[in-house]
Amino acid sequence: MSLNFTAYSNPGNFVRIATRLLPWLWGSTAFAFAVGLLGTFAAPPDYQQGETVRIMYIHVPAAWTAMLAYTFMAVFALGSLVWRHPLSDAAQKAAAPLGAAFTFICLVTGSLWGKPMWGAYWVWDARLTSVLVLFLIYLGLIALWQTIEDPNRAARAVSIMTLVGFINIPIVKFSVDWWNTLHQPASVFRMEGSAIVGTMLWPLIVMALAYTLLFVTLHVMAVRNEIMRRRIRRLAITMAAAGEPAMACMLPVEMAS
Repeated sequence: MSLNFTAYSNPGNFVRIATRLLPWLWGSTAFAFAVGLLGTFAAPPDYQQGETVRIMYIHVPAAWTAMLAYTFMAVFALGSLVWRHPLSDAAQKAAAPLGAAFTFICLVTGSLWGKPMWGAYWVWDARLTSVLVLFLIYLGLIALWQTIEDPNRAARAVSIMTLVGFINIPIVKFSVDWWNTLHQPASVFRMEGSAIVGTMLWPLIVMALAYTLLFVTLHVMAVRNEIMRRRIRRLAITMAAAGEPAMACMLPVEMAS
């Protein structure tokens, strides 16, 4: 039996599928976080960092998810520009606030870790600076969505800017390899194997999975809500065109515009 991906990408079908999937996604996310947090507190302290190393179990998954969210946005931006698919527009718009939130968590936890380790909450390190740039890009894309009233023009403008901003993702990832930085180099995914012992590695991997599931769950919810908002907006326009402005005025101003 062949899968019809066009049918699954239909906004109406997506809403129905998302409604059925969300309870399972929330359950999987809660279970992953429970196991990950248990492992976080059960893991031994680091011989150099001591108990401060536990910040890593929040910081590293947040950084991973921040880059994953932007990669998702870049893929959806390409789909929006090439195929003009409305679901790509909604998915791209829904991912931006989530990516900004995870990037903010990454910056805050990194600063909290940096104070005892480096003696300062912030240094203009290549990795830190590139992550800050990623956060500003997220905020800029969110602002661009809000600034342009026409949804089609907004989607096209944001898609172009998203693809341009994607150049920052490899800079974030490889900044510790390209420049001399205070930030430690990659410790998990290396050609010669992980530099982290197993008792500390597996909670980190589980927490990364939990963060990924949280992003996917929240993103599915946000896409579903964005599709419903667009339906309401079209309904408002239709009612106003049919001479029922009183009904249209009951909707939010930005939807009735």
